[in-house]
This record gives sequence, C-alpha cells and structure tokens, in this order.
Amino acid sequence: MDPLGFAPHDHRDCKREAMAAAEAHCARHRLNFTPVRRRVLELLLGGHRAMGAYEILDTLRDEGLGAQPPVAYRALDFLVANGFAHKIERLNAFIACTHPETSHTPAFLICRGCNAVAEAHAEPARGMLGAAAEAAGFEIEQAVVEAIGRCPRCRAEAAPCR
Repeated sequence: MDPLGFAPHDHRDCKREAMAAAEAHCARHRLNFTPVRRRVLELLLGGHRAMGAYEILDTLRDEGLGAQPPVAYRALDFLVANGFAHKIERLNAFIACTHPETSHTPAFLICRGCNAVAEAHAEPARGMLGAAAEAAGFEIEQAVVEAIGRCPRCRAEAAPCR
C-alpha cells in the first residue's frame, strides 16, 4: 500500500473510486448509506487530511443536514465501523480510508507542519512491537500506529538555502 496522502495523484478519480466502493459495499451488505453518511464520507475524501467532528458538523449545519453533534458522530461511527474511515487518535479527528476494500492495519504518517495525513500499511504483529508482545505472551488484536514528522512538501520548504 502506498502512502497516498503525500503522493501526487488524480484526486477526482480517488474520490470517485472511494465513493463507488462505499456504495457497492453498502448495497452488498444491505447497509443504509444515508445522505448524511454519504456527505460525511465526501467531506473526508475532500483532501488527505484529518477532520474533527465539529469541523464536519459545521459543514453539515451549513448545508442543512444537521446541527447537533450526534448527527456527525453517528455518521463517523458508521464510516469507521464499515472500514470507510479511521480515527486518528492523536488529532482526535477522522480520515477517509485509502484502502477500504482490504483488511489492513493502517499506520498514519502525520505531518506536524501542515497536518496532512498519509495512510500506510503496518504489520504490528511483526517487527519490534510483535517481538515485545510475543516475549510477554501477549497476543495483539488491534493496534493504532501513528507517526509524527514532516511530509515531503514541508521538508522541502524547510530546506536550508545554499
């Protein structure tokens, strides 16, 4: 899986494919993809950055889709539960999943400069975390991997002049 959030790509196709995948998944599993759930996913797909629930709620309110926090939180819960979005714990925010049709453990690369977020693939049961868990007799069932740093654009902007 590529960390799509930092790579140049045709974002219109990216959004269109993600919405089509969500619609197909909901139809296949007979899930109610309500107008609010659909709009929240569209907002999350609007850019590869995390959005807080209240930022989402502000847009929903402006568009006449709901003014109370439960409206946004219910939609976000649905999207997360069905693999269309992830919660970024460090930012207390949400981001659209870039690989909703695959079972995976995401790793979030969070730029401390511009708050862009890229989703990459992690295998926490392998590597140092997996070794530590195995040594302790612990079985990893779920892990949240979040790394803070600088994206390519912010690194280039901070490069010293020569």
